[in-house]
Amino acid sequence: MNRKQFIRSGTMLGAGLMLNKQLAFADAVYPTVRIPGAKRKFSSPAVEEAIVAFQKRAGNKELAWLFNNCLPNTLDTTVNFNMKDGKPDTYVITGDIDAMWLRDSSAQVWPYLQFMKRDEKLKQLVAGIINRQARYVLMDPYANAFYDDPNKKSEWASDHTQMKPGIHERKWEVDSLCYTMRLAYHYWKMTGDKQPFDAQWKSAVELIYDTFTVQQREHGQGPYKFQRNTSTPTDTLPLGGYGFPVKPTGMICSMFRPSDDATLYAYLIPSNLFAVVSLRQMAEMFTAIFNDRAFAAKLTAMALRIEKAVYQYAIVQHPVYGKIFAFEVDGFGNVNLMDDANVPSLLSLPYLGAVKATDPIYQNTRKFVLSAHNPYYYKSANFEGIGGPHVGRPDMIWPLSIITRGLTSNNDAEIKQCLTMLIKSSAGSGFMHESFNKDKPETFTRSWFAWCNTIFGEFLWKIYQEKPHLLQA
Repeated sequence: MNRKQFIRSGTMLGAGLMLNKQLAFADAVYPTVRIPGAKRKFSSPAVEEAIVAFQKRAGNKELAWLFNNCLPNTLDTTVNFNMKDGKPDTYVITGDIDAMWLRDSSAQVWPYLQFMKRDEKLKQLVAGIINRQARYVLMDPYANAFYDDPNKKSEWASDHTQMKPGIHERKWEVDSLCYTMRLAYHYWKMTGDKQPFDAQWKSAVELIYDTFTVQQREHGQGPYKFQRNTSTPTDTLPLGGYGFPVKPTGMICSMFRPSDDATLYAYLIPSNLFAVVSLRQMAEMFTAIFNDRAFAAKLTAMALRIEKAVYQYAIVQHPVYGKIFAFEVDGFGNVNLMDDANVPSLLSLPYLGAVKATDPIYQNTRKFVLSAHNPYYYKSANFEGIGGPHVGRPDMIWPLSIITRGLTSNNDAEIKQCLTMLIKSSAGSGFMHESFNKDKPETFTRSWFAWCNTIFGEFLWKIYQEKPHLLQA
């Protein structure tokens, strides 16, 4: 099913359990909503130890409860780990959709990387994702989501694009490929393990480079096009499926955003800056692991070219905030000034290592995206955050944007404000959601959205390590 079809009003939990409707925050009663141990897909002793440590230190019992439910949610409910041809192999669903997004699967396990050194099975689980993603990239670098069962027919089989067996959806998103590189690089840096980086993985990265090159569109539009029979404009592309025109600049065209919504202008700036980081990481790996300095030089040159183009075409003088990053540009001078809740976003750039949090242009951009000048910024008496067009209605804040705001802040008051809003956004369910109404948090979408649960756990663990005083009641 389409993500947009998963609209709920606060009665279902991520573990598939019904919430006691009598629960109230004032009761300070926190029922067991985490899936029972015997039914969990995967268990990590290192993650369980972190939960115990967090609960001992957190004076705010509701945060302790949420941490217990959210951090392990991906492991509890969405992963399927096996050995395939003697190699680890891991399939990861998003939660309520039985398909593996390259982006989501990477992001869902990202917070667990820091626990791998104390948990060999967890390390194998992540290695299995790297192996699986390499196979998927080689299957089709333009697809964003895949099935475990290659014979399963996609609900999007009628899309006007080159659908293949095993593909759930074929929306071309630069960030999908960046996420696979991010996961691989940091796995290698944290473990030193080179085993996943075999000929298959090497070929996948080479194909990523070739795909990025084609989508710089310096020699025509390339082979990718996409259209869908739909009444939702953000689910299809104009002009024969190629999108609106762009002027070649060196940047990469991304026809869809990380929200899976169509771009207005194809040079999506957060994704291009993410690509700069990822390409440089691959250059380091190809030099160290394969001693392939020639290909590493190509990766580095592409990264530099993209970066220069971003700073040439995507820095805009805003009348209130000064120089800021545009969200999308087309190279002709047209710009789209906004931000979306999904990562990569303009708000998330320091989180991805694309800019420093202290960068003046980023700080100006941050003020813009967290203001009414951003058309997808919503605010009420109790909440403020960023949404987007994806859920098809206004006034829906994504907890992911509040979490990203907290992860990119060093200000105690701001982080505390984010925590307060996130607790309330749960609406007593014990889990995070895709989005919630700014006035009625009990009205939310996607009761089982593992990425948001896990990154919330990451945010809480970061506070535990760096600012534990903020975890008190």
